[in-house]
Amino acid sequence: MAVRGTSRLQELMIHGLTGWLMNFNPVTRDAPENINVYGKRSIITLEIMWVTDKTWFSGGVILLVYCCMGTLFDRSRIAFEVTSIICLLMFSCQKKTEWVGTAEGVKVKIELVADNITIPSGMAFLPDGKLLVTDRPKGELISIDTKTGKKTQIKGVPPVITEGDGGLHDILPHPDFQQNNTVFFVYSFKDANGFSLAVERAILRNDSLFQRKRIFAARPFYKVASFFGSRLVLMNGYLFISTGVGKLMQDSAQLLNNHLGKIMRVREDGSIPDDNPFLNVPGALPEIWCYGIRNAQGLTINPYTNDLWENEHGPKGGDEINILKAGKNYGWPVISFGLEYDGTPVGQGLREKEGMEQPVYHYTPSIAPSGMEFYTGDVFPMWKGNLFIGAMVLTHLNRVVINDDKVVHEERLFQDRKWRVRSVRQGPDDFLYIGVDGGMILRICPQ
Repeated sequence: MAVRGTSRLQELMIHGLTGWLMNFNPVTRDAPENINVYGKRSIITLEIMWVTDKTWFSGGVILLVYCCMGTLFDRSRIAFEVTSIICLLMFSCQKKTEWVGTAEGVKVKIELVADNITIPSGMAFLPDGKLLVTDRPKGELISIDTKTGKKTQIKGVPPVITEGDGGLHDILPHPDFQQNNTVFFVYSFKDANGFSLAVERAILRNDSLFQRKRIFAARPFYKVASFFGSRLVLMNGYLFISTGVGKLMQDSAQLLNNHLGKIMRVREDGSIPDDNPFLNVPGALPEIWCYGIRNAQGLTINPYTNDLWENEHGPKGGDEINILKAGKNYGWPVISFGLEYDGTPVGQGLREKEGMEQPVYHYTPSIAPSGMEFYTGDVFPMWKGNLFIGAMVLTHLNRVVINDDKVVHEERLFQDRKWRVRSVRQGPDDFLYIGVDGGMILRICPQ
């Protein structure tokens, strides 16, 4: 996808300032003696600023380095260079707030909604249009007015462990939020037993959490903070919870006596449904819905089939998209399309085995999939029914076309932006919203 990086006004300012730098010396009121050196340094820096869309300040910093190289031992030129730097920095404070471009048959505009959010791990819209965002490593829950960009930190969040992959992972409003003000959230914590993952429900009112109740805690506890997961989905009164499993304990994903590498299913109050698949299996934990999961980073409901879809990280290659069914084994670490990080096979190197499910789709090399959402809106009719997945390592928004539960086409959006897309949500306005590592919440709408 091609994206234009500057406005026409910025373009004119760049060309005007370039001409001034090349033709005027404020000390001698003449062109500088070594005009070629000055001109080249200025033009190179300005061109960098022209194609940079994150913060123009980086261009000013680069210019400072160039200028220092030329003025360190020549005091007669310092005034010219310093004046140039000051002028450039006056323009360098502007931050890009809009991008435009073209996908396959779709022209889009990308707008900056909010920024300065470290890792927007979870996102969810409230009925009033406000967007809840979890800043994972800070352990903060933030409410964003998507019209103004105003951010409000939600009070009452419990202490969160942010070591390793820990933090405040996901947020999920109840479908009847307008009546009950209930939200569910999942976070990492630590006690005398070690590190683990907890799910709580609470009342969200007046930007504060009240009546918090823990309804799930994963077992066993980790000795170190790693591979927590986790995503939440609520369907028909049942809450689905994903957990990951680290390398040292990866065989646990095949055992039913723990919650590692599993999808759990509980009622809204944390009680166990009577029809959970392993409820009557000796030694099995009753919350388990399915198992053999490595590290689920995306979890969503297909609104056209009501099936639970999941994506997970492979090791070196072998990221997967799966349709999750009760009692099924998804194979990790017995089967995988990836390799260990050192290039050796995973286990015996099997890609399939009887009694273990095959993915709907897999990615090699890894894209590091994250949040996922089926698009159901009318703003982008060509995208209706498509699955959108954030890609962190290969830095793009992954658009997947589904036909009869099979992937028939894939498009990688915004690759030239180098955005680590962490979360994806369809807004009440039918626009797509994405959360990008490093701070930005972006809105994708028609151009």
